[in-house]
Amino acid sequence: MKTSTQSLIAVAFGTLATAAGAHVSLQQPLAESGSAYQAVLRIGHGCDGAVTTAVSVRIPAGLNAAQPLPKPGWTVSMKDGVATWTAATQEAALPDKQRGEFTLAGTLPPAPGPMWFKVLQTCGQASLDWSQVPVEGVSTAGMKSPATLLQVLSTRDYAQAQARPKVEGAWVRSAVPGQQGTGAFMKLTALQAMQLVGVSTPAAGTAEVHEMKMDGDVMRMRAVPKLDLPAGETVELKPGGYHVMLMDLKQPLAPGSTVALTLLLRDAKGVQSKLELKLPVAAGPAGGHKH
Repeated sequence: MKTSTQSLIAVAFGTLATAAGAHVSLQQPLAESGSAYQAVLRIGHGCDGAVTTAVSVRIPAGLNAAQPLPKPGWTVSMKDGVATWTAATQEAALPDKQRGEFTLAGTLPPAPGPMWFKVLQTCGQASLDWSQVPVEGVSTAGMKSPATLLQVLSTRDYAQAQARPKVEGAWVRSAVPGQQGTGAFMKLTALQAMQLVGVSTPAAGTAEVHEMKMDGDVMRMRAVPKLDLPAGETVELKPGGYHVMLMDLKQPLAPGSTVALTLLLRDAKGVQSKLELKLPVAAGPAGGHKH
């Protein structure tokens, strides 16, 4: 069996969404170096209930020939390296609970690395400044107003990243002091057929993929050595079905915290790769988290 030496692409899940909703996010958070790229920035909510009337994006260093694309009902301007969309009328403003998209087009630099999009969201007299960047690394865990990260990858790493499954709705059930086990849940969609063959986490002594199903009148749970991920099909790990079981917990898992989880994958050629995740801890489904 071959083990891939490819670099691991860390996928940082945001902390559990508050009642206000999600942060600013990119539709495509991974891109190939040197390629043309459209940064579709998604605004998930207003400012404490107020409608969004303007969105300004500081053009990141390295995004060449950047231009904001038109948005119906909004005016567009570019000044001193900042692209701004402004609602032309009150009716065009983005309601608090409605997602809006604002797009910058440009060309990515030839060298791979992180690229941060700093966004100022204006809601009349109020505003949210999404501009915090970590001093080291790319994790924004614990930040209240993080900038939005684009991982610019080499051609090889980008091809490998595209082969990894998409992860949506991932979360870990919270655990109180003294509790020995809990579950992790998510939806996995692979572009090409592969298998989930292992799980690991520093939060537990043992992590396994388990299946729960009825055996007559009794619900039974058993570990499975592999879980097939058919090409293009979404496989859901959920309570009462397939799920990741975390046993011998090393500490309580409080709602609002995060758990590092690594998925071990194997493709049709037997090549293994790892996908590193940070999952929000919640009492119930977190929802909305995707990478």
